Amino acid sequence: MTKLTGQQIAAEGLDGWVYLLGGLQTRIRTADFAAGLRIVNAIGALAEEMDHHPDLDLRYTHLDVRLRSHDVGAVTDRDVRLARKIAAIDGVQPESASVSRLEFALDTPAYPAIQPFWGAVLALEPSAEELTDPYGAVPTVWFQESGSEEPRQRWHPDVWLEPAQVQPRIDAALAAGGTLVSDAEAPSFWVLADPEGNRVCLCTWQDRSS
Repeated sequence: MTKLTGQQIAAEGLDGWVYLLGGLQTRIRTADFAAGLRIVNAIGALAEEMDHHPDLDLRYTHLDVRLRSHDVGAVTDRDVRLARKIAAIDGVQPESASVSRLEFALDTPAYPAIQPFWGAVLALEPSAEELTDPYGAVPTVWFQESGSEEPRQRWHPDVWLEPAQVQPRIDAALAAGGTLVSDAEAPSFWVLADPEGNRVCLCTWQDRSS
């Protein structure tokens, strides 16, 4: 099954869906828990027909859906087909403006020496230069090689979101007293800082190979 890039997924024109960190995501607003449960059951039936396994997070007023072909570790045409079927369920209106995904990066000159510690305290599993939660509940932690000079940035969050939401987020951050540190890597990511200099990256799928 062919893995799709962010550009290929965007070309599918899936209204209300966004590609974030290797998965296709949407948020479905619901009138109450019972309405959400009905949609979960409908998605479950569709997934069984396609031998697929979507990640579903049901809350009182919304249902979050994440599609990813686990057998290949990426989004494929099977996920695109299921996304279209979900969008056609009665009462479903996919929405991606409020959807984002969070990671944490630790800048360090020697990540192999500290990775086991963070894996232990967060109960995450090591994978190359990352620590991941097999249950998908805790954000991924990844390690970025840096120099050892002080002072230096250590922890920073990476917020992945829909490209159309980047500028509104930047505008809100600047209005709240933040600064735009760099847009040199845009539209892949933008670096912002709060009034104390703590940094955060706003990230999208754009200008990336996967």
